[in-house]
Amino acid sequence: MRDHKLAVYTFNQFVAPYQSDKISGFRVAEPEILVTIENAAGFIARAGYDGEEDPSYWGEQVFPDCWTNGNGDGWAPSTLSLWASVEALMAATYHGRHGKVLRHGKDWHVPADHIPEYVLWWVADGSTPNWAVAVDRFEDLMTNGPSLRAFTVKNAFDPNGRPYKPDVAIVKDLAKQNAQKA
Repeated sequence: MRDHKLAVYTFNQFVAPYQSDKISGFRVAEPEILVTIENAAGFIARAGYDGEEDPSYWGEQVFPDCWTNGNGDGWAPSTLSLWASVEALMAATYHGRHGKVLRHGKDWHVPADHIPEYVLWWVADGSTPNWAVAVDRFEDLMTNGPSLRAFTVKNAFDPNGRPYKPDVAIVKDLAKQNAQKA
C-alpha cells in the first residue's frame, strides 16, 4: 500500500443550523478534534474549506444529491482527507478524543439509514482527490454498495482490489501512539 493513500470523504446533515444551540457541542469540539486528527499517526492531509487559510484547497466543496439543506443554512458537515492506511484512519476515528465525540453524532446528525456516513477509496501517490470526486465515490457507494471504487472499513479492499480486513493489533498500537501525543 506504500504507493497508494487512502482517501476518506465523510458526510452528514445537521438536525439544526450550525450556529444553533442544538449543534453547539459539535461547534465547541470541532477545532480540537481537527487538531487531534491532524496530529494522528498516519494522517497525511485534509482539504480546506472556501475561505479557510490553511490547509490546502482541494476544489470547490460540493455535497451529494441526497443533501436536502434541511437545516436551511446551506452547510453540511463533511470532510475530505488522506491517510496512510485503513488502520491509521480507524485508530484516529474510533479511539481517543474523536471517538468520544463521535458517540454524540446522533445528537447532531439527521438519522439516515440509507445514506452512508463516509466512503473510502485508494489514490495513487502524488494524486489528491477533490470534493467532486469524493461526492462521486460517496454516491457510488450509496447506489451500488462496497467495491474497490468506493468502500467502508467494514467492507474494505486493498489497492489491488482484494477484500481487506484491517489489523486490529495495528489499530490499537496506533491508538496508543495517538494518545501519547494528545
